[in-house]
Amino acid sequence: MTVSQVHVRKDELTNASLANVEQGELADGAVRLKVESFSVTANNITYAVVGDGFGYWNFFPAPDGHGIVPMWGHARVVESKCSELAVGERVYGYLPMASHLDVVPGKVSASGFNDTTDYRQPMSPIYNQYSRLDADPEHDGDREAERMIFGPLFKTGFLIEYFMRDQDWFGADQVILTSASSKTAMGLASVAKQNSPAVKRIGLTSAGNVAFVESTGLYDKVMSYDHIGTMPIAASVVVDFAGNAKLLAQVHEHYCDTLKYSCLVGATHIEDRGSGGMTDDRGLPGPKPTLFFAPDHAVSFFQKHGPAEGGKQLAASWHGFLAAVGDTVAIEKHQGLEAAREVFLTMLGGNVDPAKGIVIEP
Repeated sequence: MTVSQVHVRKDELTNASLANVEQGELADGAVRLKVESFSVTANNITYAVVGDGFGYWNFFPAPDGHGIVPMWGHARVVESKCSELAVGERVYGYLPMASHLDVVPGKVSASGFNDTTDYRQPMSPIYNQYSRLDADPEHDGDREAERMIFGPLFKTGFLIEYFMRDQDWFGADQVILTSASSKTAMGLASVAKQNSPAVKRIGLTSAGNVAFVESTGLYDKVMSYDHIGTMPIAASVVVDFAGNAKLLAQVHEHYCDTLKYSCLVGATHIEDRGSGGMTDDRGLPGPKPTLFFAPDHAVSFFQKHGPAEGGKQLAASWHGFLAAVGDTVAIEKHQGLEAAREVFLTMLGGNVDPAKGIVIEP
């Protein structure tokens, strides 16, 4: 059979094209998934930007020099040589920007399985887990779009808040969130509002997004990037979702020694990352920016609390987040992989309305 994929040049992310690849016979013990839907968010842009450094290009092989950007979404079993999964069953998990994916299920349970395909094993196991929707407590048939759009980003925000709270927020009285309109920043702000209400939440965003960010009700104060010099001085931590070297330098220079911790998470401002990449501190005053790698923190969190208690904590915060902002984003659905390619390129250029959540149905 022929599988459609979107191939992106690793050294030129704006060079993305559709490709048709012949898929061989399904291997014994494997399952063939038809991709039904996935979201395209700033999270996927980060996967591409740091792809080689963190192994994101390795999940779904592509021709030399190219990669397939990972997505979160839903798929259906269309062929099975695994006795534990039947044709027609639906799953949620890590998928390629493509029409189909072959997986080799292992550790199969009523709630899910791991893909044991050899080339995926060196990467974090978090990305190899698939939920079986018939027995998935997080699944809501009426909220599938919200789960794809917000879910992975929200979990990163949840883990950042848990990490900060575990460190007593490094003695800070306030947290500054760049790219405050991004869904990961909103997730962090929501969980901090629920679990760390004493820590003031300050959102930084572009002037055009101030009204939207204020409308979420997640931040104590919202300011545009051109007002960094007027931000209130207090013991602070900054969580940088923008990946904009110049912007982060302005925050460091404004707060200097009152900045207690500098956390790097995303790269929504692709064009402004700077030549040194996301972890270049260039002699900034205050603490050295430290990269937050969510999969490692997720493994640590669930090892400490166990899947049942950890899942309960996560679910409570997730429902609180959905209640607060689940309806603030208008869901926009597009058909076909060409639409996925176009949306990806649009996001690379930073031209995305934060009030929209985009879902692709290949």
